[in-house]
Amino acid sequence: MPPTEKKKLKLALSPSRAGDYKQCPLLYRFRAIDRLPEPKTTAQVKGTLVHAVLENLHKLPREERTYPAAVKMLKPEWAKMTASDEELQQLVPGDDLMDFLVDARGLIKGYFMMENPGGFDAHKCEMFVDTVLPNGVPVRGFIDRVDIAPTGQVRVVDYKTGKKPIPRFSEQARFQMLFYALVWWRIYDEIPAQLRLMYLKVSDDMTLSPGPTELNYFERDLGELWGRITHDVMTGEFTPTTSKLCGWCAHQKLCPAFGGTPPEYPRDAMELLDTGAKNPSERVNGSA
Repeated sequence: MPPTEKKKLKLALSPSRAGDYKQCPLLYRFRAIDRLPEPKTTAQVKGTLVHAVLENLHKLPREERTYPAAVKMLKPEWAKMTASDEELQQLVPGDDLMDFLVDARGLIKGYFMMENPGGFDAHKCEMFVDTVLPNGVPVRGFIDRVDIAPTGQVRVVDYKTGKKPIPRFSEQARFQMLFYALVWWRIYDEIPAQLRLMYLKVSDDMTLSPGPTELNYFERDLGELWGRITHDVMTGEFTPTTSKLCGWCAHQKLCPAFGGTPPEYPRDAMELLDTGAKNPSERVNGSA
């Protein structure tokens, strides 16, 4: 899609974009406003592959949701991903493909060690949510899976293919869990009974069951974060924040903190702010 078409999409908070801004406001600008391209990583595409396989697995009848069936999906799904993407073909060349698929198979095995997908039916997989919170913050994102128990209780599930963070570095994981709990609450007027992050690499999880008080505080924090983002969008400031993570940034050469010069600030940047739908009655949602 040409950059001009991408920029027609209004800005909204997601766990990823919120994390970008908290890490470095300039990184947020590069990704959300300038839409600068970034090279894919093997870890990212492996995660995409495993997510696709698990989504397809839950579409099968219960008796067919087996580990061998999931493993058999890896090669065809990878072929679909690489069919028209030369970057992926170069990222994982033929000599490395077997090791890549073995690693992906290990993540699938980790999933089956944590739950039996044949014992329940997912309500939705890869569910797109898009709404405006009562405080005017636009939010959107994809929920990996939603389960609804016979009793009506809702569980929101997210798959992680990386390492499970130690407690003192788990803030981003907790942020994501609360984010989707809040979004679900505001769309459906029901707080999920459980939020579950499944770390497939280590066959371990992180769960959370927030209440209305915690989510109200979180919603207030999102409002303050969105206020800072809105200010930067209108002024074009986006002050860079340096940290150990700068060494992994794809845009370091454009960063003033490292002697670089950012591209000219887009003239239409303020048009990306949704100054309209501030009323929660104007919420919209969908699923994919």
